[in-house]
Amino acid sequence: MDTSVAAPAVAAESPAPTAAKRSVLTLTAKAVAQVKDVMTQQGFEGYYLTIRVVPAGCSGLGYDLNLVKDSKPGDLLWEQEGIKLCTDPVSVKYLTGTEVDYQVTDTAAGFKFQNPNAKSSCGCGTSFST
Repeated sequence: MDTSVAAPAVAAESPAPTAAKRSVLTLTAKAVAQVKDVMTQQGFEGYYLTIRVVPAGCSGLGYDLNLVKDSKPGDLLWEQEGIKLCTDPVSVKYLTGTEVDYQVTDTAAGFKFQNPNAKSSCGCGTSFST
């Protein structure tokens, strides 16, 4: 007599976020300080800093930084100095090895990306190509 019971069908789920084996990118001390300051001022403590590569600018690709409460399924996660970071699997190939700094000049302030994967960038420095 067969007493086996068929397993119930399970709906396919999106892959859960995964911890990165190592940091995809790193933040300089100035960038860490700026992110923490913004998180505190805006009440976003515990949020993720998500950094993604998106179509943008005249060179084709740009960076998108946001503070989000939850990561997306499939995101790679890591932490640096108490800041939770995440990115999507597609952006990893463009961001690996990148250093993000925060710079203040007489005319502007913002995050500056030192990306070893960028082969060229536009004149204003807001987009890049590989």
